[in-house]
Amino acid sequence: MNDVNEQIATVFEEAGAQGFLHAREVGPGTVPEVAFGADAPVVLASVFKIPVAVAYAREVAAGRLDERERTTIPARYRIGGIGTAGCADDVEMTWRDVALFMLTMSDNAATDVLCHRLGRVTVEKVLAELGLSRTRLTGCCEDLFASLAADLGVVWGDMAGPGGEPGELERALAAATPEQIWQSSVLDPARTSASTPRDITELLDAIWTDRAGAPEACERVRSMMRRQIWPHRLTSGFASDVTIAAKTGTLPAVRNEAGVVAYPDGRRFAVAVFTRAATLDDRLPAVDASIGRAARIAVDHLRQPAGRHG
Repeated sequence: MNDVNEQIATVFEEAGAQGFLHAREVGPGTVPEVAFGADAPVVLASVFKIPVAVAYAREVAAGRLDERERTTIPARYRIGGIGTAGCADDVEMTWRDVALFMLTMSDNAATDVLCHRLGRVTVEKVLAELGLSRTRLTGCCEDLFASLAADLGVVWGDMAGPGGEPGELERALAAATPEQIWQSSVLDPARTSASTPRDITELLDAIWTDRAGAPEACERVRSMMRRQIWPHRLTSGFASDVTIAAKTGTLPAVRNEAGVVAYPDGRRFAVAVFTRAATLDDRLPAVDASIGRAARIAVDHLRQPAGRHG
């Protein structure tokens, strides 16, 4: 293990989590990298929304989807969380705002409505055309929650009940034993949407170099990712003059973030960090912070003059 990987290992160890990271400079050709468990299968959680956003932007650019068309997010998509997923009533908005809510605040209901409009084949085509063979999507957010419901032995229904009251799955989660949660399919890369850190930085590089679709489509995704609202993970490791465009992912014990770090000098770095904590606590500030710390160590290493990457 080289020095930079030893530093990264220490960060994750101190946070009480397993960590998996890949970082590379954006651009063509063979570039230096930092790889720490970069080819290990990892649970994507909401990081899967990045390829969904690419599929959406490609459909808009091709004229097959009018981003200004309005759609309704009904109560059946209320599965808990932020944005329209937590609303008590139906919400109407344009497709471009649906996509924005999906990426900036990780709105699960908005994600599912968009996924159903696009169709699974459209999203999977993005992965196939970019050669992301280690990335597998098993469905959208409601599919993830349905699998969790099945693991807990409850009939799938709304995550939240009428008026925001707890639904059957939410009550089952509150009553579940730690062993039931640890053994659930949503925490197993072999049984849920999964990828590798290296695959995800390849996806990011494709978006930032206009290989993931038409230039206007890629810029649409980049623009939305720059507006992501969460500052406690990747962003926490960098100064305010560094621009972060990223997407988080969260499940019990899982804290992830993948994005592109852009410096004032024009250099850009794709970073994907996935973690699995040793605890199921709802709040894991040390793990959240470890994502920014590990990413900063990796990027600082890559920013060294050529010949010093050792």
